[in-house]
Amino acid sequence: AVEHRSPVALMHWGREVFTDGELAGALAATSIGFDVSVFEIFAPLSWGGRILVTENLLALPGLPAAGEVTMVCGAPTAVAELVRIGKFPSWVRTINLGGEAVPPALVEALAAAAPGARILDVYGPTEDTVYSAFSRLEPGRPVLIGVPVTGTRVHLLDARGELVPAGVPGEMFLAGEGLSRGYLGRPGLTAERFVPDPFGREPGARLYRTGDLARRLPDGTLDYLGRIDHQVKVRGFRVELGEIEAALVRHPRLREAVVAARDDGDRGQRLVAYVVPADVAAAELRGFLRDRLPEYMVPSAFVGLDALPLSATGKVDRRALPDPSGPGEAASAGAFRTPVEEMLGGLAAEVLGVDRVGPDDDFFALGGHSLLATRLLARVSRLFGVDLPVSSVFLDPTVGALAKRIAEASGGPAAPPVRPAERSADGALPLSFAQRRLWLLDRLAPGSPAYHLPGAVRLSGPLDLAALEAALGGVVSRHEALRTVFRAQGDEPMQVPAEARAVALPRVDLAALPAAAAGAEAGRLARAVAVAPFDLARGPLWRAIAIRIAADEHLLAITLHHIVADGWSMEILVAELAALYEASAAGRPSPLSALPVQYADWAVWQRDWLRGGRLAAEVDWWRERLAGSPPLELPVDRPLPASRSGRGGTRTAVLPEATSAALERLARREGATPFMVLLAAFQAQLAYYSFSHSSGAPAVAVGSPVANRGRAEAEGLIGFFVNMLVLRTPVGGDPEFLELLARVREVCLGAYAHQDVPFERLVEELRPERQRGRNPLFQVVFQLEQPIALERLGAAAAEVRRLETGTAKFDLTLSVVREREGFAAVLEYDADLFDPATADRMLGHW
Repeated sequence: AVEHRSPVALMHWGREVFTDGELAGALAATSIGFDVSVFEIFAPLSWGGRILVTENLLALPGLPAAGEVTMVCGAPTAVAELVRIGKFPSWVRTINLGGEAVPPALVEALAAAAPGARILDVYGPTEDTVYSAFSRLEPGRPVLIGVPVTGTRVHLLDARGELVPAGVPGEMFLAGEGLSRGYLGRPGLTAERFVPDPFGREPGARLYRTGDLARRLPDGTLDYLGRIDHQVKVRGFRVELGEIEAALVRHPRLREAVVAARDDGDRGQRLVAYVVPADVAAAELRGFLRDRLPEYMVPSAFVGLDALPLSATGKVDRRALPDPSGPGEAASAGAFRTPVEEMLGGLAAEVLGVDRVGPDDDFFALGGHSLLATRLLARVSRLFGVDLPVSSVFLDPTVGALAKRIAEASGGPAAPPVRPAERSADGALPLSFAQRRLWLLDRLAPGSPAYHLPGAVRLSGPLDLAALEAALGGVVSRHEALRTVFRAQGDEPMQVPAEARAVALPRVDLAALPAAAAGAEAGRLARAVAVAPFDLARGPLWRAIAIRIAADEHLLAITLHHIVADGWSMEILVAELAALYEASAAGRPSPLSALPVQYADWAVWQRDWLRGGRLAAEVDWWRERLAGSPPLELPVDRPLPASRSGRGGTRTAVLPEATSAALERLARREGATPFMVLLAAFQAQLAYYSFSHSSGAPAVAVGSPVANRGRAEAEGLIGFFVNMLVLRTPVGGDPEFLELLARVREVCLGAYAHQDVPFERLVEELRPERQRGRNPLFQVVFQLEQPIALERLGAAAAEVRRLETGTAKFDLTLSVVREREGFAAVLEYDADLFDPATADRMLGHW
């Protein structure tokens, strides 16, 4: 309960401290439910200035009158974010920092961002009307609370209520014109915090005990030392930890709970709850508290314990509480469905200070809160050019849901849902655009293994082969694509699915051979499975074999034709195989839900959606970007043959973990993805080759596959969804690497926004000049692949292995996957053009 006289006294202090020029254009960016707004609004208006209103501090760069802002008040974390993204206005004359401790590094950064500006630390609890003390901050000097504002008295007292000498820590007690009446309707709390003032001259004078620890320096300035009780300040809000603990223990399954505040670096304080017993889910507790407490009082992390640590006296030993494993719950390992999701996940990871945020992770479950949500949306605005309200993060707190909001806000008509297509008597349906291209390529080179997708799984431990065979049959039964063949009907090929039936898993037992011989023979058999030809008209277009190497050692080799699957499909196959294997081995029914549509339904949907004016507009965009794109000239070992053999080879390398982690940090810092950073390095390398080998090209075009699974109906389907994008990056002007990365990011974002055009249709529409032996539009491919996650198959440990087919589809294909030890790279090269030593040299350059 604050009397008018208190803010009036504050206004007079403002008149003393701030000039007319500083008060001329004060930014009003604080919620009117927060005490700082009283100063922001009334100090300028009381003394002839004006206020410029904006939703929050991070919206300042987009304010039409931003150039007229002379004074900014804000929490250090929010101000630091403006500085970090390079958006803090250099013309601001005064910066008031309050609500939390000011990092010295921020003072130095602000001095550089706004030269000549006065930077003030303003300290004060709401109980003493906004500000109680202030100091001017300068780079290289200690950050202090400073001196009391006019009309305020500060006493430092010991536990007996006596004044402490200079230099000795004491609790801060406040008195004077800013003191409020107390807490409305809470006489008990008022009596506890507003105590009699033994130093006051007026009868009934009181002191407010802040709970803050400080010391007075010889020159009289105050130095803040921290809290003496369990009341903390989180994002500018004063929080009583006991109030959260009391709410937690009302949960019917909890016996004990302790809440602590942890320092989270430049993100300020965060709340961590320690609960007993340990088996109560964090999501359940978070929802329980959200029904009872404000959002800022809900802990960002929950740590389950079997018992709370106790001191020798039987009290909770707060110093022995373990550090949580991360800012919140562990991130999921789900794969990103779209490049926008991946970029948004990178932004969220940077804001939250975690290694990874998956597409289905809850922003708040990983430690997010309203201030961090504002930071996230500031980055979204800068990167995607889309302004979303903070409420959008609360309504859609996952990366996947927020990515859809960004896509919707970017404009463009919404695509209709994928529905089961009407079929003829034999179930035949037209091919997707990508399938049709592979069908034509197979007609030109029947049985070529160039478009095979081989893989192997090494299984160590007991294996139930009957259950494995049943699980494989279950996957084939679920996914129509694995039962589909391709037959010409007139001039057009059609895909025709077969009925589901039991499958047989061939088995070979090599356990009687010596270990080395058995391993070598297993490898030979797996490679034979990888390269054996498929007949698209007869099928099946997958094959598998189980090879027993020793008593509890097996190798499962699987190969699919690309016309019915892609890399994402292999992940689905492995995940479903593991789920169905466990169910079959235990005699349980399938745990997988039925698929609403099949791949052939999506192929029909694609043809209906991409036609007419919509297709024409997309093709026009690509035509403008790819106009005048000469082929990339590379330093080859042999002249380009008129007809290629398709032979290829591979070379491998691994970037060290330290380098890989640094590249990921660089990507987050620059608002990019690891893919963009690695691609920029590759295109820089190719540009160097081009300029060294010839006069050079103004841009470097590289092909890159995208999952093309933006539709929810496509996420769980096995099929050939992947689309090839042409990423043509300008390289003129000898750019520094960060400038090149910015160009790559712009190119990628544009391509992602127009990725629906099938590459095959793009070639048909653009009609590039064809040269024998050359692929149209690009000759080099770069891809960042997702590792296939499979650690166990039932009781057997699993290790996924790569199989080579000895072919090459392009001049060069650089494939990178993030492994635990770093980014692992495989360079596939056309053996008609390059020698192995040249490929080694190229991979080394990258």
